[in-house]
Amino acid sequence: MLKQFLFKPIDNAALVVFRVFYGFLVAAECYGAIATGWVKKTLVEPQFTFNFIGFEWLQPLPGNGMYIYFAIMGTLGLLIMIGYKYRFSAFAFAIMWTAVYLMQKTSYNNHYYLLMLLAYIMAFLPAHKDASFDARLNPRIHSNVMHNYVRWIIIVQLFIVYTYASVAKCYANWLDLSIIEILMRSKKDYFLIGNLLQQRWLHWCVAIFGILFDLLIVPALLWKPTRKWAFAFSIFFHLFNSYIFRIGIFPYLSLAFTVFFFEPQTIRKIFLRKKEVIIPTAIPKPKNHQLVLGILAAYFSVQIALPLRHHFFKDDVLWTEEGHRLSWRMMLRSRSGILTVRVVNKETGKITVVDINDHVTKKQGRKVACYPDFTWQFAQYLKRFYAEKGEDVAVYVDNRVRVNQHKFRPFIDPKVDLASVPWKHFAHNEWILPSQWQ
Repeated sequence: MLKQFLFKPIDNAALVVFRVFYGFLVAAECYGAIATGWVKKTLVEPQFTFNFIGFEWLQPLPGNGMYIYFAIMGTLGLLIMIGYKYRFSAFAFAIMWTAVYLMQKTSYNNHYYLLMLLAYIMAFLPAHKDASFDARLNPRIHSNVMHNYVRWIIIVQLFIVYTYASVAKCYANWLDLSIIEILMRSKKDYFLIGNLLQQRWLHWCVAIFGILFDLLIVPALLWKPTRKWAFAFSIFFHLFNSYIFRIGIFPYLSLAFTVFFFEPQTIRKIFLRKKEVIIPTAIPKPKNHQLVLGILAAYFSVQIALPLRHHFFKDDVLWTEEGHRLSWRMMLRSRSGILTVRVVNKETGKITVVDINDHVTKKQGRKVACYPDFTWQFAQYLKRFYAEKGEDVAVYVDNRVRVNQHKFRPFIDPKVDLASVPWKHFAHNEWILPSQWQ
């Protein structure tokens, strides 16, 4: 029964149209990163890059290399959009974007992670079978149909993202509006609506609508009687987020996803201007369809499990940050910290208080002051920095961290030499002090 559902033939209009949107938005993201100075500030100017731990070998290219790198990714986006050399273009972009994602986390957000996942998903899907240069140059691959599982890969991925985002908001600092107040405080200078964004009634609207939208939007789009209303709410929600929170292409990518929820005839009438496609009663299953099902089951099992892993770590994820990334925990906390770093020469006992601004950018420095993995990586950097000068050093930190509107609390054990302890990916790092929430 499940196999029959997943491998039944359906019109591929939604996938083809989404490919065009996806390619255009990818190009806009990459070219925009150059034009806005994001590449310069994030990957060119810093003398030290905070990679995902374990991927230190991924370093920004020297000179103008990263500008060229992003220009190539933008061009790959355009090739995806027009469907030229689609498989190569899609896989090449996926690999290059993954490298950028793992190369730096100072500007981390969940949307970059979603784009990485989507890049690989799209690379495997037959999005180039119609309305593409590939289909025009090689008519043998042309097709107006695809298997039903292709559509449901996108829908299930979206359902996981939105559901976890909704559940994560059901915690004290979202429900008492404190985190929303912090988020909106920085928007008070916005033209015309700055004062409006400070109103408590609007904060309540954001809190309630944020939870309900994330929880219900996918089911509402799937159910035909609510589909148009859900689409209208989606337009408002994502344009609001785009203007208020300035989160790049993600709101528009989210709107592009909605093509998978409408009838194919509607999509063709609006975008492809073709006669109604005749869908055959059956099309051959992929020869390796059992493998396809196994891979999809494994992939979505991981996607369901990853956001739950923080429950297996000691203490609160809002405090420790362990298990926060890759879990769709969006706009849930604001962190700030006060940090003093002491380097101790193991031979002479000489103590040097390090000015972190001599080594990292201001944005990186804010992360080092209150995110444990950044602090640990900075300690490793200092160990290498002094080793190059012939000194064997220990690195100790005194810092106090504030999460949302809680009080500043001691965060890292000042007696632990961070330069000598390993980072634990799958267990709690005991040098992070208990949260002691009040």
